[in-house]
Amino acid sequence: MKLIDKLAWLTIKDGKLLAVRSKGKTLFYLPGGKREAGETDEQALMREIKEELSVDLVAESLKYVETFTGPADGKAEGVSVQLTCYFADYTGELEADAEIEEMAYLGTADEAITSKAAWVALEWLIQQGHITQ
Repeated sequence: MKLIDKLAWLTIKDGKLLAVRSKGKTLFYLPGGKREAGETDEQALMREIKEELSVDLVAESLKYVETFTGPADGKAEGVSVQLTCYFADYTGELEADAEIEEMAYLGTADEAITSKAAWVALEWLIQQGHITQ
């Protein structure tokens, strides 16, 4: 089994989870991405979120949440994505940037438009009472 290792930012507003959709894709994913050589989780996540959403994560507020694994959308059978997820405060205005075409807050009724790995995280957040709509 092949595993794609990614970092993801969890931010919740009004009982829903922020997700992003890349240009040319139909499903929403958790914002974040892969580490570059020598980066810590925190450095990589802060860089990816700045690139994708034009905001700065507040380093002191970064808090590890959980690591989730699910099927990687658009990849061959047996390829999974591992999402190491963090909560963090941010400064600035959220704005889709780089490869991101759209942002949306997803909730309990949005499984059909959510990537499988992101849905694993969203279900956990629902069970924990973080996602309520």
